[in-house]
Amino acid sequence: MRKLFFLVVLLTTILNSNAQNEINGEDELGSWFMYFGTNKIADKWSIHTEAQFRYYETASNFNQLLLRTGVNYHINPDAIATLGYGFIETDPSFTAYDIFASDILISNNSISEHRLFEQFILKNKVWEFKFEHRYRLEQRFVQNNYSGISNTLHRARYRIQMTVPLTDIFFLNFYDEIFINLQNEAFGQNRLYAAVGINVTDNLSMQFGYLKNHFRETDFDRFQLGVFYNTDLRELFIKKSK
Repeated sequence: MRKLFFLVVLLTTILNSNAQNEINGEDELGSWFMYFGTNKIADKWSIHTEAQFRYYETASNFNQLLLRTGVNYHINPDAIATLGYGFIETDPSFTAYDIFASDILISNNSISEHRLFEQFILKNKVWEFKFEHRYRLEQRFVQNNYSGISNTLHRARYRIQMTVPLTDIFFLNFYDEIFINLQNEAFGQNRLYAAVGINVTDNLSMQFGYLKNHFRETDFDRFQLGVFYNTDLRELFIKKSK
């Protein structure tokens, strides 16, 4: 009887785990399609532009739209301070069931978030390895659009990134980023990333990568396609003035 009892418990645990994975899509390879731009408007100033489209599955089953912008002040070539804003629209449910996300119980409906952030980036180089340290504080104003319940959340993020040039065209990119909640449980999530990059032109590059997104109780695997396009708008203003 004791062996039978333990067998029932084991089977129940396995079935519950599989059911949870089906509910939140943990077993699926999702995808993030991303654009990032740095648009220089003065010697010390630039505008950050960003758009991300995230899916629970590969290019299907919408999860999240993220739009972000900000003003960058280039202290020097290796230090950048940013003040910015982001808008995020999220469908939190892989299926019609309820799940937990961002410390709020949410059902099969959308969540809107207005986000302010302050950011500081430091860069350095060791031999041919390029390192970037990104420190970010976020103030998140989150609303469940079905229930009308809103919440204000604060968190800190730190990302260390390493870029390894292979040739003038190809490079490797790696980063690890940890999210720390400034309320409730401290650990929010951790993102581990690896990618192959291509320098298409001096101002345009692409990255094809894989992201392991770890939360307290779940892990998600995401394919990432990133496009990075930087412009120098100072030249445009000079041409117009002539």
